[in-house]
Amino acid sequence: MDTNFHGVFATRAPSRPNSIGISVVRLIKIKENILHIKDVDIVDGTPLLDIKPYVPEFAATETIKTGWLNENVHKLDTSKDDGRFVK
Repeated sequence: MDTNFHGVFATRAPSRPNSIGISVVRLIKIKENILHIKDVDIVDGTPLLDIKPYVPEFAATETIKTGWLNENVHKLDTSKDDGRFVK
């Protein structure tokens, strides 16, 4: 567990001053007005404001710097919420 304090904009926590998130997802199918997606990494209840097509030429192709996360990213497969993010 990472017990160091980090600024709210340096985390992906749901307890943020602004609940808008961004996620790149895979569109599986469209049925009437319902989009079926997978690979979403946002918290339930996050407002959906806009949908854009994925254009590879516009996407960042490499991660330049991950800061404090670099030394903790290996923990992602086993880390769980420790209760700090529950309202």
